[in-house]
Amino acid sequence: MKALKIVVLAKQVPDTRNVGKDAMKADGTVNRAALPAIFNPEDLNALEQALRVKDQIPGTKVILLTMGPGRAAEVIREGLYRGADEGYLLTDRAFAGADTLATSYALACAIRKINDVDLIFAGRQAIDGDTAQVGPQVAEKMHLPQVTYVEEITEIKKGKITLKRRLERGVESVECPMPCVVTVNGSAPTCRPRNAKALMKYKHARTVTEQQDSSEDYITLYTERPYLAIPEWSVNDIESDLQQLGLTGSPTKVKKIENIVFQAKEARKIESNDEGIEDLMKELIENHTLG
Repeated sequence: MKALKIVVLAKQVPDTRNVGKDAMKADGTVNRAALPAIFNPEDLNALEQALRVKDQIPGTKVILLTMGPGRAAEVIREGLYRGADEGYLLTDRAFAGADTLATSYALACAIRKINDVDLIFAGRQAIDGDTAQVGPQVAEKMHLPQVTYVEEITEIKKGKITLKRRLERGVESVECPMPCVVTVNGSAPTCRPRNAKALMKYKHARTVTEQQDSSEDYITLYTERPYLAIPEWSVNDIESDLQQLGLTGSPTKVKKIENIVFQAKEARKIESNDEGIEDLMKELIENHTLG
């Protein structure tokens, strides 16, 4: 079988385990500078599925695609350490504040620029929005078939891919023509750890902006090893319509955000005997908590 070209959509997300009062800005967008950033968990599941295809079909190329500020390049490096071949960072002020519609439009434009893509993998959803919309929207914008909630790839043969989907009440096997978009569940196998050789190979991989901001001179290194340069694409590079990007192209608007702090009320100690339990039951019935 011929080698495939696979794009994995990945996102650097705020670690929602550490959300505080400064997590959102006044305009309703996420204050990413105030939160630790991590590789979106289900995107790692998607990367693993792509790498398994690469393991099975010699010559297959796995390309990471992410959109975000300069620090989002860390997602690409993490992918390279695990076995991906290259990656692209979409970064431009015009992308800022994008909802799922504007994000999927930018990603679709970038995938068209990459060209001749056989498979597009993405996590089912990102933990910062939990919408599960970007993957399906990319499929719609590119007029491609899509398979969601995928847990395993069972076969790739003669231009078709067979996948196992995890649904609420069981498992479904689906055959789909390629190219197509596949979104992967968190119940799929976890992503493999970093590979020591890949880590040593790509530890100096940087975007142009990161190279310019660095205090070290890596000009000779990047001249000798061009694979270390992570391409940055702007609005102009992906030939997109500004009206469909960022806040301008985002019909979803956050109206109001409230910071809710849970506080413990007064506590009571109940004796662990029949009398104590009986008194508690009477009180719950009297105040209509029970009955």
